[in-house]
Amino acid sequence: MILKISAENKSFNYWIWNGFKIAWFVENEKDNIPLLFLHGFGANSNHWRKNIKSFAQNGYAVYSVDLLGFGESDQPGIKEIGKLDNGVWCDQITDFITDIIRPINSNKIVLIGNSLGGLVALTCAVSIPEEIYGIIASPLPDPIGLKINYSEEESKFKSIKYKLIKLFVSLLPIEFILFVIGRFKLIYYFLNFAYEKKDFIDKELFNLISIPSKRPSAARSLRAMCYGMATRSNKLKSSFLLKVISEVKKVPFLLIWGEKDKFIPLNYGKRIAKLFPWVELKVISNSGHCVHDEDPQLFNKISKDWIEEINK
Repeated sequence: MILKISAENKSFNYWIWNGFKIAWFVENEKDNIPLLFLHGFGANSNHWRKNIKSFAQNGYAVYSVDLLGFGESDQPGIKEIGKLDNGVWCDQITDFITDIIRPINSNKIVLIGNSLGGLVALTCAVSIPEEIYGIIASPLPDPIGLKINYSEEESKFKSIKYKLIKLFVSLLPIEFILFVIGRFKLIYYFLNFAYEKKDFIDKELFNLISIPSKRPSAARSLRAMCYGMATRSNKLKSSFLLKVISEVKKVPFLLIWGEKDKFIPLNYGKRIAKLFPWVELKVISNSGHCVHDEDPQLFNKISKDWIEEINK
């Protein structure tokens, strides 16, 4: 049973999805064009803190949700959820739209995602295209090959591979790794790699990323993610998803890419635009992996202009 329940933290709402508590946020909850922000790996809804108010002030109904396993949402492990991948998160977002947004807003939705959130948004565009008005991914993970293999492995070999991956993941000392990362503040090193503009790496950003990773359930949930993303079907990978949209219905798609992104280099974005010419690519100079946080004003303007353009 899915219920909306009150939150102790008044800035968030909580919703029960398949028995798990999900944290979500809304600003300007009206029957206007709804935007749903989806955070990247290791982040949460607060990562959009520099964007939400700007869009709400422009009349959009703005929603943000913590994906299962992140932020203030529950962090289930393999025993509780089986695995966590973009298929599971797409199911979460699909039900969120049905249960939370649809009762008060009938308009199609623009999904805006950073990295992993962009992949989840793309997955939803294929799964529920009738609900999606447009997608903004900044950037989009998953390498895109010039030769795309859509075939699945034979079930016998796939079963063996999955068992080996599950064994490997179960043996990983994730608890110790997270302890070391937290104890020695190694998150600062990851942030320095992700951000081109180092002045934006402050205590607020550090806490935003580090606090959820210190929860007792964080390690088991990370195992479920490692297992899920390593064993997901080819049909959940960006190459296949983009091909499906190309062949069935081209949902408007905007890529916003940081020129200096070290996690997912700009070449990936250029390759996507080459293989799928209907995808629009905007490059932000001197910006890294989190353009929305490093260059929020520019990110917001590009996004708003694009949404207005597809709304004509």
